[in-house]
Amino acid sequence: MSKPRSPSPLPTVPMEGVDESTWLDVIQKMDEVYTRLIDDEVELEKKNTELEQSQQFIFSVLTSMSDVLVVCDERGLIEQANAALCELVGRPEEQLRSSSLADLLADAASVDAARAAMDRSDAPRAGQGIELNLLDRAGQPVPVDANCTPRIGPNGRRVGTVWVGRPTAELKRAYHEMRAAHEALKRTQQQLLHSEKMASLGQLVAGVAHELNNPISFVLGNVHALRKYCDRLQTYMAALHAHEPEPVLQALRQKLRIEHLLGDLPSLIEGTLEGAQRTADIVHGLKRFSAMDPEERTPVNLVEVIDRAIHWVQKGRPTPVDVRWQAGERCTVMGSAGQLQQVMMNLLQNAFDAVGGPGVVSPCVWVAMACEGTQVRVSVRDNGPGIPPEHLLRIFDPFFTTKPVGKGTGLGLSISYGIVEQHGGRLSAHNADGGGAEFVLELPKAQ
Repeated sequence: MSKPRSPSPLPTVPMEGVDESTWLDVIQKMDEVYTRLIDDEVELEKKNTELEQSQQFIFSVLTSMSDVLVVCDERGLIEQANAALCELVGRPEEQLRSSSLADLLADAASVDAARAAMDRSDAPRAGQGIELNLLDRAGQPVPVDANCTPRIGPNGRRVGTVWVGRPTAELKRAYHEMRAAHEALKRTQQQLLHSEKMASLGQLVAGVAHELNNPISFVLGNVHALRKYCDRLQTYMAALHAHEPEPVLQALRQKLRIEHLLGDLPSLIEGTLEGAQRTADIVHGLKRFSAMDPEERTPVNLVEVIDRAIHWVQKGRPTPVDVRWQAGERCTVMGSAGQLQQVMMNLLQNAFDAVGGPGVVSPCVWVAMACEGTQVRVSVRDNGPGIPPEHLLRIFDPFFTTKPVGKGTGLGLSISYGIVEQHGGRLSAHNADGGGAEFVLELPKAQ
C-alpha cells in the first residue's frame, strides 16, 4: 500500500481581520478531511485485495471442476469457459471466447436441443437438463449430460445462460458393464438354485421310484388283463363271423366268460386311466419342481405346496417319520410355487435328518401354518438335538453345514433364505423350548 501524500502547504493569507479561532477551525476541518481520505484509501485497498482473492477463488474453482462449464450471452456466444471444457475440445479459452456454442456441438440435433433449452431458460434459476454431443479434440462426438441455467444481470433481467455438463461416456460404459455383470450374476444365481434343487431331488430318488412303481405296476396288470380279454373277444368275434349255430355260440360265450369280461372292462379301463393319470401327475410334479423357475410371481396356495413337500420328503426317507401337519385356513401368497416348494423341502429335509440320528426315540416333525394379519406364518419343528448356539448365527451362511461329508451341499438353507427374502418374507431359526430346532417362515399374504 502506497504512503499517502501530505497536503500542499497553505497559501499565505493576510491575517488582518481574521480571528485566530476561525483559522484553528479551518485547520481542524482540513485534518478531518485528510484523515477520512486516508481511511477511504485504506478501505479501498482492502476491498481491492478482497476482490482479487474472490476472483482467484472463483478461478481456482472453475479450474478444479471436472464438469465442463460455459458462460454464454443472449446470442449464444461464449463469454467464458473453464479448463475442463478447454481440455475436452482441445482449444484454449481465448479461442473459445466470442465463438458460438453451436460450433462445439457435434450434430444438428444437439444444436436444436441447445437452442430450445436457451429459449426456455427465461425463468430465474430454472435449470434445463438435456443431453448434448460435444466435439472433442479429435473431432469425435462425446455425450454430455448438460444443464442450462439463466444468467441474471444486476437489473434482474436475463443477460445470458450458464451451461454445466458432465461427460457420460465413461458413466454409460460403467453402467452397461454393471448391467452385464448383474445379468451374469442373476444367471449364476439361477444355476445355483437349479443345482441345489437337483441335489435335493437326488436325495428323493428312492422315494420317487417307489412312488412311480405303484401306479405303473397297476397299469401293467390291467394291460395284461386287457390283452387276455382282447384275445377272447377276437375268438368269439371269429365264431360270429363264421355264422356258427347259436348253441355253439352260447357254449363259446360261457367258455370264454364273455359276460364277465364285458362287465370287467369298464373297471379295468378306469383303473388303467387312473394309474396313468397318477403317473403323469408324479412326472409333472417332478418336472415342475426341477424346472428353472420363471421371474413372474403368481398366486400360490401354500397348503398345496406344503402337502407336496411333505409327500416327497417322506417318500425319500428309508425309515418313517411321524409328521404332524396342522394346515389351518387356506393361505395364498404371491410367488413362485417351485421356489417355495424348494424352501419347504429344504426345511423338512433338515428336520428329518435331525430326528434320524441316534438318541431320538420317537422321531417327530411338527408343521403348522397360520394367517396372522397380513402375514402367513409357517413353522417346522423337530424333536432332534437342536442347533448348537455357536451355529445359530451361521446357520444360513453359504456352504455352512454340520452334516457329514457327502450328506449335504451347505447351500440349502442359504438358498432358502435368499428365496424367502426375494418373496418379501423372513426366515429365522431358533431352538424350541421343549427341545429340538424350529424354523419359522413368514411371507406376506396375497392382496
